[in-house]
Amino acid sequence: MPVNPDPPRDCPRCPRLVAFRETWRVKEPDWWNAPVEGWGDPEAWLLVVGLAPGLRGANRTGRPFTGDYAGDLLYATLAKFGLSEGMYAGRPDDGLRLTGAFISNSAACVPPENKPLPVEVHNCRPFLEARIASLPNLRALVALGTISHQSTVKALGGKLPKYRFAHGARHDMPSGLTLFDSYHCSRYNTNTGKLTPEMFEAVFAAACELRP
Repeated sequence: MPVNPDPPRDCPRCPRLVAFRETWRVKEPDWWNAPVEGWGDPEAWLLVVGLAPGLRGANRTGRPFTGDYAGDLLYATLAKFGLSEGMYAGRPDDGLRLTGAFISNSAACVPPENKPLPVEVHNCRPFLEARIASLPNLRALVALGTISHQSTVKALGGKLPKYRFAHGARHDMPSGLTLFDSYHCSRYNTNTGKLTPEMFEAVFAAACELRP
């Protein structure tokens, strides 16, 4: 397990993702274009696990879920449940601060077409495991989407398919932590009605029952 729960800026583990980020470093030299570090309250009791940085969101700004639509819904929901202070404005310097929550991803680097390969998620899992271990007050996790769910289950010492993904599902993990599932808060899922704000909020309401 890596000592640092965040990959180095030039992490070499996934050649396809390395090539992709190098391409974008040339195209957009002012963007972050590197593994996106986890962000939030180091005393968090709740960890939100996303899929991967968005090309023009976190890959551009360097902060998870910042600068694209998915962040609009996620940060509005965190604010509603008292898990943030300040106003989200889609910039890493907007002054927003998480309180009791932390955000990470299953894959730290932006993937082509927003689809990390299974081997890439596997390569990044030690960092997710290290992040989980770094949060001493952690009680609950919310996994956004099937891929994030599967990687988080494995990071928590669970075995598939015993813990199956389903929106709104709750899983009591062998580690003593509790995992909640949600569809990803992507624009596609909300535009198609697969995920509504009310459905998303219900998952966080359930997780907040474990708030210390």
